[in-house]
Amino acid sequence: MDSEEAVKNFSDLLRDLYLEDIGRIAEAYPREKSLVLDYREIESYSPKLALYLLDYPDDALILIERAIDSLDIPLPGKIHPRVTNLPEDRRLQVRELGAEYVGKLVAVDGIVRQISSTKPRIKRAAWICTQCNHVNYVVQETTVLEKPEVCQNPSCNSRSFVLDLDQSEMVDFQMVEIQEPLEFLRGGEQARFLDIFLEDDLTDLVTPGDRVTFVGILRLSRVKNKNIFSKYLEAVYVERTQIEYEEIEISPEDLEKIKKLASSPDILEKLERSIAPGIYGYPHIKRAIALQLFGGVKKVMGAQRVRGNIHILLMGDPGTGKSQILEYVKNVAPKGIYVAGKTATGVGLTAAAEKDERLGTWVLKAGALVLASGGIACVDEFDKMSKEDRSAMHEAMEQQTVTIAKAGITTRFKTETSILAAANPKYGRFDLSENLIFQVNIEPTLLSRFDLIFFIPEVRDPERDRKIAQHVLKVHTVGEAEAGGVVSEEIEEMKGEIEPAIDKELLRKYVAYARRNVFPVLSEGARKMIEDFYVDLRKKGEKAVPITVRQMEALIRLSEAAARVRLSPVVEERDVRVALDILLKAMEDVMMDRETMTFDVDLVYSGTPMSQREKIKTVMDIIREKTMEYDTVPIEVVVEEAEQRGISRMRAEEIIKKLLEQGEVYQPRHGELKLPERRI
Repeated sequence: MDSEEAVKNFSDLLRDLYLEDIGRIAEAYPREKSLVLDYREIESYSPKLALYLLDYPDDALILIERAIDSLDIPLPGKIHPRVTNLPEDRRLQVRELGAEYVGKLVAVDGIVRQISSTKPRIKRAAWICTQCNHVNYVVQETTVLEKPEVCQNPSCNSRSFVLDLDQSEMVDFQMVEIQEPLEFLRGGEQARFLDIFLEDDLTDLVTPGDRVTFVGILRLSRVKNKNIFSKYLEAVYVERTQIEYEEIEISPEDLEKIKKLASSPDILEKLERSIAPGIYGYPHIKRAIALQLFGGVKKVMGAQRVRGNIHILLMGDPGTGKSQILEYVKNVAPKGIYVAGKTATGVGLTAAAEKDERLGTWVLKAGALVLASGGIACVDEFDKMSKEDRSAMHEAMEQQTVTIAKAGITTRFKTETSILAAANPKYGRFDLSENLIFQVNIEPTLLSRFDLIFFIPEVRDPERDRKIAQHVLKVHTVGEAEAGGVVSEEIEEMKGEIEPAIDKELLRKYVAYARRNVFPVLSEGARKMIEDFYVDLRKKGEKAVPITVRQMEALIRLSEAAARVRLSPVVEERDVRVALDILLKAMEDVMMDRETMTFDVDLVYSGTPMSQREKIKTVMDIIREKTMEYDTVPIEVVVEEAEQRGISRMRAEEIIKKLLEQGEVYQPRHGELKLPERRI
């Protein structure tokens, strides 16, 4: 296309469709510098211009700038043409950006993984010739500063130049790295990454964790001393993507299947059988995980936010299938990510500020919880993480944000992520003769952030062991038959018993549809039922605290998730009953004081139940009393007195040992106790 003809055509287009917008930008300049052109409007106006813009964007954008300048509108500065709403065949994923798209206009969808700080970049460098003082202008295409090969003055052949910053054209520059959206990954696929170059008014528009579509020109950058190139996108426009799971396509046939499933009276049983069907048993856990996938409803009331995400911790013996459950959930969740505690750090899970050697500046990097925002993060070997790394998760789990304050950078990221964590007991295996909660090697403050905690001890039961063995053998038999191409009625029967009740892809779409379209509210009956449960259980606690608002909020979230499963806009009493069944099962595992057989949240919040604290107080009182009789109190005297007050010898000795570890008492001599002196 002839350039003059193209300028005229673009001028006509701008005059007919965008004249008012250009006038408004001219008045608002420099607060506004960009004219956003809708590709579909250009295509309707002139298919020839639209195709030219797609295939020759460098030339087309320069010609559009000339066309803007040619209009009878006084402009205070340069207006940037931006393009949005590209056709579907140019809306690509990172892995689809092949060599055929180099130099073309494309749109790429991704999650912002890291951003650099904004700094000035030379766009058009002014080089002063040291021989004749001629100013040589060189357009800078990459981040590497380019000099002229020889002086542009015809009478001078000098190759010596000095950069003149005053005459050079500067522009704000920021580099962003995106990764493919998690919902597009299947199985063990690795996410691909792409650098995005942003300039001028496109800088500082995104933060790590944001879901964004970038429109730009695909460029190549040569890897030093090699004949291969890396790809990057020179951004032309930034489109924010607000709706989670929008890209998961749901056909009318899929929607019909989803609605049929939701109306099924045994839908919860089907969901149970669709969560890690290769693992035998754990119906309550699988049902809880199914509700976690659907999630509760987030509430925003002014500055206050109440999370809708459900957090679950599986604490179990080795070989009980925890890791397999996590792997399965990661693959079935519409937006899931899997990390292992041994290899995950606090900043790897949340966010970090790091020095980028390429740019010589600080960059903000999003961690796993930020990247999975709006989805689910499966954290295996949770107990293997260091205490410091786990502490970084407190804010992310409850406030659903991560705050970074480092190197002069202070910012906050969203982590609206459900967490499914798995861990082993403190000593490798549970000792069933002791209260299981005392064998958890995770801080009470972090434990309290989980809505549900399930213990999975390995129990010897011949009947159950046989069922597990039969289930595992069926899995292997079907696998061997499929590998060998064997088909029989017996194999098909086994296959039906171990396959998920709901196809994995359909379940992904079911969850995505429910989360983006269904936002149930509590009915009057459901509210009354939750209120009565909370008040009645609180009444039963004499000295111990049986339940707090945290458990009530977990009940609300689970009830909302149960309503979402039915695609219901209202949480009914039957949904609360489903949630109560799961919550009470988890509370029995974790909050039941085996001595009093009552619920006590202090087992989780402090690691010490009320009954234990009463005994500790009694032993301390005995030591104080005996201090009046003895200079140093014999341990045997304390134990005998404790037995008379209803504390067993073994329990008294355990309490004394704990008091010694905590420094509440000390042993000046073997077998004797003394209270430390209190200094004022």
